[in-house]
Amino acid sequence: MVESPKTGKKGRPRKPAIIPDENLRYAQVIKNKQGSKLQNIEKRVIFGQNIDYSDISTSLLERQNLTFRQDNNRISRKTIGFSKKIKCLYNQIRLYSTYFNFCRDHRGLAKEKQNGVSERKTPAKEAGITKHKWTLTDLLNYKKSKISTN
Repeated sequence: MVESPKTGKKGRPRKPAIIPDENLRYAQVIKNKQGSKLQNIEKRVIFGQNIDYSDISTSLLERQNLTFRQDNNRISRKTIGFSKKIKCLYNQIRLYSTYFNFCRDHRGLAKEKQNGVSERKTPAKEAGITKHKWTLTDLLNYKKSKISTN
């Protein structure tokens, strides 16, 4: 997102111009209902190229959001742990996301070994980012380095 230059005038600033990354693929699912009955589902490509309409789905994202809400009361509304400061929320979400991907094994990534024993993997191990499942101690002792994303 690109911020509009300051005009020096009073009032609300102009909406920033949104310039999407050329590799971004973004689509939308619109469910049209009449009363409580689903009439039709419309899939629309917002931007991006070579998007197969059968790949457009919100189920994975909705499942991830539900998992995050269940495990994390900072993003659940009307709880005592709801984050009021964006920095605290940001830090907690970063910690939880890292734990979710590096420390927590997932049943959906379980593979059966040759001896018949099921091995669960973390998303990071499945993607080849790490060679082993991290412990919570590994995560908390990891020294991060700041990398510019610009």
